[in-house]
Amino acid sequence: MTSEQRARMVQVGEPVPEFAGETDSGGAISQTDLLGHPSVVFFYPKAGSMGCSIESREFARLFDEFSAAGVKVVGVSVDRAEAQREFRQGCALPFELVADHDGKISARFGVLGRLGLARRTTFVIGADGRVVKVLRTWRPGGHARPALEAAAGERRVTPDTPRSADQRDG
Repeated sequence: MTSEQRARMVQVGEPVPEFAGETDSGGAISQTDLLGHPSVVFFYPKAGSMGCSIESREFARLFDEFSAAGVKVVGVSVDRAEAQREFRQGCALPFELVADHDGKISARFGVLGRLGLARRTTFVIGADGRVVKVLRTWRPGGHARPALEAAAGERRVTPDTPRSADQRDG
Protein backbone atom coordinates (compact mmCIF):
# COMPACT_ATOMS: atom_id res chain seq x y z
CA MET A 1 0.00 0.00 0.00
CA THR A 2 1.17 3.49 -0.72
CA SER A 3 1.42 6.07 2.04
CA GLU A 4 -1.53 7.89 0.44
CA GLN A 5 -3.72 4.77 0.65
CA ARG A 6 -2.60 4.15 4.22
CA ALA A 7 -3.31 7.74 5.30
CA ARG A 8 -6.93 7.95 4.05
CA MET A 9 -9.30 6.82 6.75
CA VAL A 10 -12.61 5.19 5.84
CA GLN A 11 -15.35 7.82 6.13
CA VAL A 12 -18.99 7.78 7.19
CA GLY A 13 -21.17 6.48 4.35
CA GLU A 14 -18.41 4.40 2.78
CA PRO A 15 -18.47 0.60 2.73
CA VAL A 16 -16.16 -1.31 5.02
CA PRO A 17 -13.01 -2.16 3.07
CA GLU A 18 -12.32 -5.73 2.05
CA PHE A 19 -10.12 -7.50 4.58
CA ALA A 20 -9.30 -10.95 5.90
CA GLY A 21 -7.71 -11.72 9.22
CA GLU A 22 -7.17 -14.25 11.97
CA THR A 23 -8.97 -14.05 15.29
CA ASP A 24 -7.41 -14.74 18.67
CA SER A 25 -9.15 -18.14 18.67
CA GLY A 26 -7.54 -19.13 15.35
CA GLY A 27 -10.66 -18.53 13.26
CA ALA A 28 -10.99 -16.37 10.18
CA ILE A 29 -12.81 -13.06 9.89
CA SER A 30 -13.54 -10.81 6.92
CA GLN A 31 -15.75 -7.88 6.02
CA THR A 32 -18.59 -10.29 5.14
CA ASP A 33 -18.80 -11.26 8.84
CA LEU A 34 -19.92 -7.69 9.53
CA LEU A 35 -22.93 -7.81 7.20
CA GLY A 36 -26.55 -8.35 8.24
CA HIS A 37 -26.23 -6.76 11.69
CA PRO A 38 -24.67 -3.63 13.10
CA SER A 39 -21.04 -4.00 14.17
CA VAL A 40 -18.41 -2.09 16.07
CA VAL A 41 -14.77 -2.51 15.06
CA PHE A 42 -12.35 -0.78 17.38
CA PHE A 43 -8.64 -0.42 16.65
CA TYR A 44 -6.12 -0.06 19.44
CA PRO A 45 -2.31 0.30 19.38
CA LYS A 46 -0.98 -2.60 21.48
CA ALA A 47 -2.48 -5.66 23.15
CA GLY A 48 -1.67 -5.77 26.84
CA SER A 49 -0.82 -2.09 27.24
CA MET A 50 -2.53 -0.17 30.02
CA GLY A 51 -4.47 2.15 27.70
CA CYS A 52 -5.65 -0.65 25.47
CA SER A 53 -6.70 -2.68 28.50
CA ILE A 54 -8.81 0.26 29.72
CA GLU A 55 -10.43 0.66 26.30
CA SER A 56 -11.13 -3.05 25.79
CA ARG A 57 -12.57 -3.51 29.29
CA GLU A 58 -14.91 -0.57 28.65
CA PHE A 59 -16.33 -2.47 25.65
CA ALA A 60 -16.48 -5.64 27.76
CA ARG A 61 -18.49 -3.88 30.52
CA LEU A 62 -21.11 -2.92 27.92
CA PHE A 63 -21.01 -6.24 26.06
CA ASP A 64 -24.42 -7.42 27.32
CA GLU A 65 -25.95 -4.19 26.01
CA PHE A 66 -24.19 -4.59 22.66
CA SER A 67 -25.47 -8.19 22.46
CA ALA A 68 -29.02 -7.22 23.42
CA ALA A 69 -28.98 -4.66 20.58
CA GLY A 70 -27.72 -7.29 18.12
CA VAL A 71 -24.34 -5.60 17.70
CA LYS A 72 -21.14 -7.55 16.96
CA VAL A 73 -18.01 -6.17 18.68
CA VAL A 74 -14.51 -6.83 17.34
CA GLY A 75 -11.16 -5.44 18.51
CA VAL A 76 -8.15 -5.12 16.17
CA SER A 77 -4.47 -4.38 16.76
CA VAL A 78 -1.23 -5.10 14.92
CA ASP A 79 -0.33 -7.91 17.34
CA ARG A 80 -0.04 -11.60 16.54
CA ALA A 81 -2.82 -14.05 17.40
CA GLU A 82 -0.99 -15.39 20.46
CA ALA A 83 -0.63 -11.89 21.94
CA GLN A 84 -4.32 -11.22 21.23
CA ARG A 85 -5.29 -14.51 22.89
CA GLU A 86 -3.29 -13.65 26.02
CA PHE A 87 -4.73 -10.14 26.06
CA ARG A 88 -8.30 -11.43 25.70
CA GLN A 89 -7.81 -13.94 28.50
CA GLY A 90 -6.04 -11.45 30.77
CA CYS A 91 -8.81 -8.86 30.40
CA ALA A 92 -11.64 -11.48 30.32
CA LEU A 93 -12.96 -10.02 27.05
CA PRO A 94 -16.18 -11.64 25.74
CA PHE A 95 -15.59 -10.66 22.09
CA GLU A 96 -13.09 -11.63 19.41
CA LEU A 97 -9.82 -9.85 18.79
CA VAL A 98 -8.22 -9.77 15.36
CA ALA A 99 -4.49 -10.24 14.82
CA ASP A 100 -3.43 -7.68 12.23
CA HIS A 101 0.29 -8.52 12.57
CA ASP A 102 1.14 -7.25 9.09
CA GLY A 103 -0.89 -4.04 9.48
CA LYS A 104 -2.93 -4.63 6.32
CA ILE A 105 -6.34 -4.36 8.00
CA SER A 106 -5.34 -1.18 9.84
CA ALA A 107 -4.01 0.25 6.57
CA ARG A 108 -7.21 -0.60 4.69
CA PHE A 109 -9.25 1.24 7.33
CA GLY A 110 -6.75 4.12 7.19
CA VAL A 111 -5.66 3.93 10.82
CA LEU A 112 -2.12 2.56 10.53
CA GLY A 113 0.23 5.05 12.15
CA ARG A 114 3.77 5.93 11.17
CA LEU A 115 5.24 3.65 13.84
CA GLY A 116 3.33 0.66 12.48
CA LEU A 117 0.71 0.69 15.25
CA ALA A 118 -3.02 1.20 14.76
CA ARG A 119 -4.35 4.59 15.82
CA ARG A 120 -7.10 4.38 18.43
CA THR A 121 -10.24 4.54 16.26
CA THR A 122 -13.71 3.00 16.50
CA PHE A 123 -15.90 2.35 13.47
CA VAL A 124 -19.63 1.77 13.82
CA ILE A 125 -20.89 -0.21 10.85
CA GLY A 126 -24.50 -0.61 9.78
CA ALA A 127 -26.07 -3.91 8.80
CA ASP A 128 -25.52 -2.96 5.15
CA GLY A 129 -21.73 -2.83 5.68
CA ARG A 130 -21.46 0.96 5.50
CA VAL A 131 -19.73 3.05 8.15
CA VAL A 132 -22.24 5.11 10.13
CA LYS A 133 -19.91 6.68 12.73
CA VAL A 134 -16.19 7.10 13.32
CA LEU A 135 -14.83 7.84 16.80
CA ARG A 136 -11.19 8.94 16.98
CA THR A 137 -9.22 9.92 20.04
CA TRP A 138 -5.90 9.27 21.71
CA ARG A 139 -7.71 8.70 25.03
CA PRO A 140 -8.41 5.04 25.81
CA GLY A 141 -11.80 5.63 27.44
CA GLY A 142 -14.98 7.05 26.05
CA HIS A 143 -15.50 5.06 22.84
CA ALA A 144 -17.80 2.27 23.98
CA ARG A 145 -20.96 4.14 25.04
CA PRO A 146 -21.17 6.41 21.94
CA ALA A 147 -20.43 3.38 19.74
CA LEU A 148 -23.21 1.41 21.44
CA GLU A 149 -25.69 4.26 21.01
CA ALA A 150 -24.86 4.68 17.32
CA ALA A 151 -24.88 0.94 16.59
CA ALA A 152 -28.10 0.28 18.51
CA GLY A 153 -29.79 2.91 16.34
CA GLU A 154 -28.76 0.89 13.28
CA ARG A 155 -30.53 -2.26 14.39
CA ARG A 156 -32.84 -3.47 11.69
CA VAL A 157 -36.35 -4.21 12.89
CA THR A 158 -38.19 -7.04 11.15
CA PRO A 159 -41.81 -8.17 11.61
CA ASP A 160 -40.48 -10.94 13.91
CA THR A 161 -38.56 -8.56 16.17
CA PRO A 162 -40.27 -8.26 19.58
CA ARG A 163 -41.27 -4.70 20.34
CA SER A 164 -40.74 -3.06 23.68
CA ALA A 165 -43.71 -1.93 25.81
CA ASP A 166 -43.18 1.73 24.90
CA GLN A 167 -43.26 0.86 21.17
CA ARG A 168 -46.53 -1.12 21.61
CA ASP A 169 -48.21 1.67 23.56
CA GLY A 170 -47.18 4.47 21.19
